[in-house]
Amino acid sequence: MNQRTRIKICGLSQLADAEAAVESGADAIGLVFHPPSRRCVTLDVAVRLARTLPPYVTPVGLFVNAAPAQVEAALAAIPNLLPQFHGDESPAECAAFGRPYLKAARMRAGFDLLDFARRYREAQGLLLDAYVEGFGGGGKVFDWSLVPAVFAADSGHRLVLSGGLHAANVVAGILQLRPWAVDVSSGVESSPGVKDAAAIRRFCDAVREADSRIAASTA
Repeated sequence: MNQRTRIKICGLSQLADAEAAVESGADAIGLVFHPPSRRCVTLDVAVRLARTLPPYVTPVGLFVNAAPAQVEAALAAIPNLLPQFHGDESPAECAAFGRPYLKAARMRAGFDLLDFARRYREAQGLLLDAYVEGFGGGGKVFDWSLVPAVFAADSGHRLVLSGGLHAANVVAGILQLRPWAVDVSSGVESSPGVKDAAAIRRFCDAVREADSRIAASTA
């Protein structure tokens, strides 16, 4: 059964960027709550952005080793917020808020994704990002061959491919890994935290092109 690849545009900070993401067909937008990030937004800004979203477009909150009170405040202010944990949070810490959540895996040689998936089996999805010093993928592409073949097209794992994606490489990533979703940030920006509406459209069009190729190959 063919499955449409979901699209998340991350690191939004302006209303115009949220509108461009929605108009281009994004399924989710990412709101960064990690102060060291140049894409970090205040809770007030995040609330305003989330309120512009139509039904079925999900706001996702990115946290890195955040204090539980910070996560709880965001979840209270944005009731449909999906938390995405990018730090050293344990499975128990991720599950403590009683919400579905995403957990980021920092991919590099020697990383055991199968074990990681077992440990975070309650996660709604696993976001695969490049390992860099600090946290976040730094706009870098990781070696996709590090993903065990068992994950390809396995919707039970719900992999979210991230890390250095843009319109020119996302087709190859989808064809190789068949992820449940893709996540882009710097690849659709004109400057850190400022999105380019045309780049967002090109990225979303490329994702749909990949899906069309997969559908044609399995028809």
